[in-house]
Amino acid sequence: MKNVYCDNRVRSLLKQINAPQVVGIQPSNAFRDLVLLPDGEIRHYGFKSKKMIYITSHDCGLSWQEFQLKKGCPGACAQSPWSGDWISLIDLHGYAHEFFLDADAIGLKKGFRIYRSSTGIDGKFTSTVVSDINYGAVRLPLPLRSRKRWVLPCHFRKKDGTHDLTVLYSDDDARTWKSTVLDTIPAHEAIAPHQGVRWQNYGVEPSIVELSDGKLWMIIRTSMDNHYQSFSDDGGETWTKPVPSRFYATITMPTFFRLKDGRIILFWCNTTPLPELDHDKQPELVDWERQGYGEDVFTNRDAFHAAISEDDGKTWIGFREVLLNERRNDSDFRTSGGNSDCVDKSVHQSQAYELPEGKVIVSAGQHSKCRRIVIFDPKWLYETERKDDFHLGLGDWCTFQFAKGIYGNFKGISGHCAYNRRPGAQLIPDPDGEPREVLQIARHPDPRLVHEQQGAVWNFPAGKSGEVRISLRLKKGGQGIRICLMDRFFNPFDTVAKNYAQYSVEIDGKGLVKGTKIVLKTDVWHELIIKWTDSFKKEAKLRFGKKGPMLSAPLVFPSCNGISYLHMMSIADSADFAGVLIRNVEAKMK
Repeated sequence: MKNVYCDNRVRSLLKQINAPQVVGIQPSNAFRDLVLLPDGEIRHYGFKSKKMIYITSHDCGLSWQEFQLKKGCPGACAQSPWSGDWISLIDLHGYAHEFFLDADAIGLKKGFRIYRSSTGIDGKFTSTVVSDINYGAVRLPLPLRSRKRWVLPCHFRKKDGTHDLTVLYSDDDARTWKSTVLDTIPAHEAIAPHQGVRWQNYGVEPSIVELSDGKLWMIIRTSMDNHYQSFSDDGGETWTKPVPSRFYATITMPTFFRLKDGRIILFWCNTTPLPELDHDKQPELVDWERQGYGEDVFTNRDAFHAAISEDDGKTWIGFREVLLNERRNDSDFRTSGGNSDCVDKSVHQSQAYELPEGKVIVSAGQHSKCRRIVIFDPKWLYETERKDDFHLGLGDWCTFQFAKGIYGNFKGISGHCAYNRRPGAQLIPDPDGEPREVLQIARHPDPRLVHEQQGAVWNFPAGKSGEVRISLRLKKGGQGIRICLMDRFFNPFDTVAKNYAQYSVEIDGKGLVKGTKIVLKTDVWHELIIKWTDSFKKEAKLRFGKKGPMLSAPLVFPSCNGISYLHMMSIADSADFAGVLIRNVEAKMK
């Protein structure tokens, strides 16, 4: 069916979008409630004031209106390419209970059910119980292209706290369903730098994409440093043993999305959390949290990424931040907004559709304070350069610090598994009197902070070869800085980030570049140039200024994904109000 809402005005506006642009705030957490109708209408279902609602757009997501959902409708559905019926599998009664809705009043029934309408997404729905198991993280079912089959990845939490990673599949247009259970993902262990175990996710929130040859590829949320992956050659009936993928992520949801031309986009949080603390020294935690059956604090859910593949996932391009958490600096991060909407606050979890003019709309995040609807052009993922001189502030940077607080899950007061924040590294006037600001990275004593050292994190298009240029100034009395090039996000003040960097440069307070005899002058600007040709096998070359001697930087932690992050952090071991100044940065990939 033709998109009746994409007129010349809308097309003109869409053409102007390249980099991610926020266009709305969805009424529920992302991952299943976004729907693109055949005529081009876009809906995002959710809830408000204990009632199920949806917001709708008739201009390709550029503007939205709110409506109450008709009683008895299940909300988001997928349309069958074979019958045209609208279907959804979910325990809507359980869903309503989770979000404090009156399930009986809005016409929902208990049980994991298949909802079906042959008269449109607003038509009359029938429902049939599919299973006595209440599966979690149930996305919209995926119709396969290579055969007449629906598949639906999900998980089930067993009484012992482990998970059954499950795929449901149907060969009769979703009327009856079979299931298969995959092998369990290993448990996280308290091995250095960790002093305790992470929340144990034994394989949850899976996402599936069908490759060009009909093979299915599953990507899986785990407690490890990487998403795990599994493959099926028979349409989802049997699966390979899950193994680590190339994508870094911990306890966050991945989402595969296939474009009409066959390219695949992965949405995920390319992030690594802080090392786990000694849970026995966190008095707020209860036994089940200490033992890994719950989280103490999330520290890697502030950056949401995308990469694109043209060859069924053999190679990937981009690794760019699609969305940064707008609340990442908030001093009341844990408590703001209350818990009636959602206990979590993050930009993880996602769902996407393709729009006219080649654009992509993606719903991402949790809690109305943080979740957003974004439109971007996949061409943006192919860019090879980025630079910043702070003329637009720190909108593209993470410089926050964590404040000590209450650990653990919701226990009756607003907030859940989160640190409050405060701004860390700050912009200050240029010391040369120029009408501009520069970034100061220092250390200000504050016993309320988890870590006092300030840092700054900046993302750029990934490259296995490329160069980064940094204009920096050591202030007299400062204690120095560590500069790392990395393939993922680490928190600005993460003291172990250096161990996972591809390359690292350390300059002490006297200007001595670690491992060399070079001493930089204080209170003058220096240009640091770092070049690399193979982030998986080879050392990098660096120099200060165009005429400085060429130095070698050893490869610390090989990366097949390429480098996509600049991580700069104070190395002061005591108060350092002078710090180091950054005037501008630039990255170019080859």
